[in-house]
Amino acid sequence: MSFRWLKHYMPRGLYGRALLILVLPVVTLQLVVSIVFIQRHFEGVTIQMSTAVARELNLILDAGGERPLSQALSFDVRQVASTEMPPANQRRWYDFSGIVVIRTLTEKVPRIRAVDLPTDRLVTVYADGPEGPVAIDFSRLRASAENPHQLLVNMVIFGVLMTVIAYLYLRNQLRPITRLAEVSQAFGRGRAMPYQPAGAIEVRAAGHAFLDMRARIERQIEQRTMMLSGVSHDLRTPLTRMKLGLSMLDEKDARPLERDVQDMERLVDAFLDFARDDVGKTSAVPVDPVALVGQLVEDARRGGKNVTLSEVEGAGEVALRPMAIKRAMENLINNAVRYGNRAEVSVTLTGKSLRFRVEDDGPGIPADRREHAIKPFVRLDPARNQDRGSGVGLGLAIAADVARSHGGILRLGESAKLGGLRADIVIAR
Repeated sequence: MSFRWLKHYMPRGLYGRALLILVLPVVTLQLVVSIVFIQRHFEGVTIQMSTAVARELNLILDAGGERPLSQALSFDVRQVASTEMPPANQRRWYDFSGIVVIRTLTEKVPRIRAVDLPTDRLVTVYADGPEGPVAIDFSRLRASAENPHQLLVNMVIFGVLMTVIAYLYLRNQLRPITRLAEVSQAFGRGRAMPYQPAGAIEVRAAGHAFLDMRARIERQIEQRTMMLSGVSHDLRTPLTRMKLGLSMLDEKDARPLERDVQDMERLVDAFLDFARDDVGKTSAVPVDPVALVGQLVEDARRGGKNVTLSEVEGAGEVALRPMAIKRAMENLINNAVRYGNRAEVSVTLTGKSLRFRVEDDGPGIPADRREHAIKPFVRLDPARNQDRGSGVGLGLAIAADVARSHGGILRLGESAKLGGLRADIVIAR
């Protein structure tokens, strides 16, 4: 039997699930005790007590309501008119033990015409006596147990009290787990938050493992950046010598070699951009995404690129790293105008997400190769127009890294408006 349908109704958070695990057994125990103990115990006791009272009532009615006998049995017997007798049994709606009292007395005493339970201390029985209708008053304590609701009150009060105490303790145990989740999520978005392992032994072990993993990743990124920076520095020296040597040659002979040197410099700069670690070194600041994209579009148009800002939806500020977002959007815009004739940029800001979209009218990327296209150093030559210039395969990879560092994702698709590639950077707020 599958219980997948039940998952839609279960809480998704750790606190909600822990509270459900805590409250469900308590409520189940309360119900079991209420049904098994209260129903059986109090109902059985009430039946026994009411049966004893019924025997005494039969004795008094058979004796004709004699005063000495009724006084000896602590019953108050009085004659009443037929009009004073209630038409039916009467009790308060919440007097559940009164149901058992009325049922037992009417079954055991055939002459009873009505039973009235006005309070917790008095029972009035209307019956047919030898000389006419009579009313018999006696204490309610003789027919049912005193204050049966007290058990329910105690169960509810102490159940709620113990649940609150257990919840406070459980919250203290779950707090280190939620803190570890927050720090892990922040590190995934490029922020290194201070964290000290706490809580149970298993949670502390997970916290120390996270700190070790974070330290290894940061050390690896730092080593990669230092290595590529050193390679760049080492390459720039011979490139400078080559440029000096080419300046002494004839312009006709030096022109092809100068283009090769420029390509090598561009490759070195692209490698440094990809390995740059400013995502982890700078913190996010409130930024107006519409103004940021508008400035990028204006700069691109001044550079002679056919780029327009087509749609803007929403307004406000979002915590972003401006330099990283600029680099990612510049790569997307450069790719769009390199492989197409024009590009359109749009921004959509909602309460849950921020979306940057760049569309072009180029050949696009096949659906089965889009996931492969965002990997570093991947160049899809058959799918792109190489006559408009060639990159080194890092533009989409840098954009994807920037999106992931903000807790978002880079999505590639087909532009319904222009027919080319559609690149979306979606960031959750």
